[in-house]
Amino acid sequence: MAFWRRKSKDTYITLGLNEPAAPTAEAPTQTAEPPSAPTDARPAPAPPALEPTVTGGAPTPTPRDRTTQPAGTSVTATTHAPVAPETKGGATESARQSEPARAGMPRPTPVPSRSPFTTSILGLDRSIEELQAEEAALERTFEKRFRNAVAATRASLSETIDNVFQGRKIIDAQLLDELEEALIAADIGVPTTLAILDTVRQGIDRKQIGDIAALKDAIKHELLTILRASERAGVASETSVPEHITPYVLMVVGVNGVGKTTTIGKLAQRIKAEGNDVLICAADTFRAAASDQLAIWAERTGVPLIQQKQGTDPAAVLFDALKAAKARSSDVLIVDTAGRLHNKSNLMAELEKMKRVAGREVAGAPHETLLVIDAVTGQNGLEQARQFLKVAGVTGIVLTKLDGTAKGGIAVAIAKELGLPIRYAGIGEKVDDLVIFDPEQYVNSLFE
Repeated sequence: MAFWRRKSKDTYITLGLNEPAAPTAEAPTQTAEPPSAPTDARPAPAPPALEPTVTGGAPTPTPRDRTTQPAGTSVTATTHAPVAPETKGGATESARQSEPARAGMPRPTPVPSRSPFTTSILGLDRSIEELQAEEAALERTFEKRFRNAVAATRASLSETIDNVFQGRKIIDAQLLDELEEALIAADIGVPTTLAILDTVRQGIDRKQIGDIAALKDAIKHELLTILRASERAGVASETSVPEHITPYVLMVVGVNGVGKTTTIGKLAQRIKAEGNDVLICAADTFRAAASDQLAIWAERTGVPLIQQKQGTDPAAVLFDALKAAKARSSDVLIVDTAGRLHNKSNLMAELEKMKRVAGREVAGAPHETLLVIDAVTGQNGLEQARQFLKVAGVTGIVLTKLDGTAKGGIAVAIAKELGLPIRYAGIGEKVDDLVIFDPEQYVNSLFE
């Protein structure tokens, strides 16, 4: 699964291996009569012979040969080229003596190969079936990692539902009350829980839900519907911006401590790994350690960083970064912003100024404004998101630390109440543990 899918021209790499060779003039054969040339013209030189020839004496012995051969003996050449005329030193004579022994040995049969390349970083030495099998293996690995990341939420939700149904033959009001508690405990949210229960009651009345399997299917369908509906708002894919508009400006907001700096570093690394030129802008000049932390990630990932001293106008830093990105022909510019909400009026003015600067330098910038939310904070993170929606014009969500909480249902609450797509999810501490959020994979991982 590609992480950054904006470069459509890089989807296929054309090497011209299957193109027909250009027509060339046929060389004259030995039996054909050569054309008569004018008497005053010199004859054309004959083409060089393709057979290798041996010049000089035997090859220089290696250090090992010098130590193993006794003094006064010569080293025989082990070449398949035609033998040169007899020379002094006995080298050719020794080669003739060893010729019968070589002649009696069977020649090794060449192993047929599917490709002239023994190894290839582009996968040219593998068949389509092998590449598809490798891709499927990677997908299974991703599914397993995602499933492990939401294991705590799955235990809280799915097992609780199993316990609710255990020993019950009918679905009554008490069962629905216990189901409501289970959904709210997973931080799916009250509005979402009530919507799911309404669907369950309708299914019960229509005799469509009568066992635990039907109940789980109804819940999964509702969760997936909510997550899919959120993709209609905001920015659900970087491919929505035309490819000729560069750099793609990606602004990242969020309160301090939610993993904003780590998310920027992981984004830069993963986007760069797919062949894009990435630049980071350290526009959070309010917090002293912000630039230092970004500098560590920039050095670790090998991505250039544009920064200035603390207290500098963030819009000025962004302006310098945009100029540098255009001079470098960078594909993506990731912008860090101040992570504070205690003075919303100043934050609003700061972000609005940065947006104006970005839009003046690059058409449509910023193309995305990602809000980083810590999944561990649950409903508190949802309240932070509401505040940032008022001042930052958020277009998508990054949900971090999804593997460290039993309240992973917050993803559904965010999609339901904010109506914004969840773009990425953090499922671990490694660089490649920032993954594209797949609603279907998420829902399937909650119910097994």
